[in-house]
Amino acid sequence: MAVKTYDAGVKDYRDMYWTPDYVPLDTDLLACFKCTGQPGVPREEVAAAVAAESSTGTWSTVWSELLTDLEYYKGRAYRIEDVPGDSESFYAFVAYPIDLFEEGSIVNVLTSLVGNVFGFKALKHLRLEDIRFPIAYIKTCGGPPAGIQVERDRLNKYARPMLGCTIKPKLGLSAKNYGRAVYECLRGGLDLTKDDENVNSQPFMRWRDRFEFVAEAIQKAEQETGERKGHYLNVTSATPEDMYERAEFAKELGMPIIMHDFLTGGFTANTGLANWCRKNGMLLHIHRAMHAVIDRHPKHGIHFRVLAKCLRLSGGDHLHTGTVVGKLEGDRQSTLGFVDQLRESFVPEDRSRGVFFDQDWGSMPGVFAVASGGIHVWHMPALVTIFGDDSVLQFGGGTQGHPWGNAAGAAANRVALEASIKARNEGREIEKETRDILTEAAKHSPELAIAMETWKEIKFEFETVDKLDVG
Repeated sequence: MAVKTYDAGVKDYRDMYWTPDYVPLDTDLLACFKCTGQPGVPREEVAAAVAAESSTGTWSTVWSELLTDLEYYKGRAYRIEDVPGDSESFYAFVAYPIDLFEEGSIVNVLTSLVGNVFGFKALKHLRLEDIRFPIAYIKTCGGPPAGIQVERDRLNKYARPMLGCTIKPKLGLSAKNYGRAVYECLRGGLDLTKDDENVNSQPFMRWRDRFEFVAEAIQKAEQETGERKGHYLNVTSATPEDMYERAEFAKELGMPIIMHDFLTGGFTANTGLANWCRKNGMLLHIHRAMHAVIDRHPKHGIHFRVLAKCLRLSGGDHLHTGTVVGKLEGDRQSTLGFVDQLRESFVPEDRSRGVFFDQDWGSMPGVFAVASGGIHVWHMPALVTIFGDDSVLQFGGGTQGHPWGNAAGAAANRVALEASIKARNEGREIEKETRDILTEAAKHSPELAIAMETWKEIKFEFETVDKLDVG
């Protein structure tokens, strides 16, 4: 005769996954979700469902639950908080035992935390706001191939941000003309230039031709300036095999740095490429193309602070972060919150910056924050103040739109940067004194004077879409 040993039927997730008395362990991975439930569904039920569906749960009781210890493996919704200024949504905090995740696999973490649960019918919206990675998990990840200090040593650049530039127009130039644009920017005073996110191997400029002409441009600029130069050669491609072929050729040419689009390329490809860079002594620049599809809606998706943390673990030496003052979306405090996650060894909880958990990064090297998008010389003092020295200030039109050409635009950027650093080191409030600092520097630099006149009326003043939840 059959003996019933479990309660078959539809589950109430709250019975097992809502655990308000639980005290998270140091080894737990913690997540904060912003939940917007369907009308009439209790908060506790929504929070428990999120914990269940992102860990061990299913809608029905199943007999095979008796074959394991779900009390050990389950995710636990342990706290609910109001969202300041939002009566519709709430924060749900979930703790996951570390054994749910494959070591060193950001792919596996995200597959669990933002997999099926985002399609759950009890939810109207769901957003992953933050993750606390336990130090035990961080130690299983490779992280940046080089990191900030090693990169500075390789490029021999200290005590200031580095200057970069995205070659424009991003598409349509022949390989030879592209290399010419790179050379003009580098000889004018920039440290680095870059391919844009969608420069791969199009019919008008195949990748091998671009790599060769860019390498020639870098070598020529280095000889003329006596400075180390570089260009982010984008190796993102249709297959991993193509990606590694391009990376190998960049190494053969003696190039110091390559580039990857980590979201469109995927975390598997990114971690593999980071491992290759570490073994081969190459730096890795990361572009965040596609991020706004994922992170811009204030109630649904994944906040960029999570994507930034995942990138640091997956591997990259640079990451685009927006500019605060340029053309791209980005609140100042929120941006500073995830820039800290890229560079610091320990980041304390700070809700005023959108940081929900203490995060210990241990000895993992830092990542350069790359400020890129609609910036020009008038922004320089603000950029230095916001991003500090361990950053790349990356211009596009703000270099190449100079009336006298790329080299003059680069010279204007370099003079503006060095004037801002000098004034900062003298103790001046450089954001407040922007006009005085740049005007004084322009007396000795006609390139800067023309740049200031060219861009004096250019501003990007739009309301931030994704604001911090601060009451």
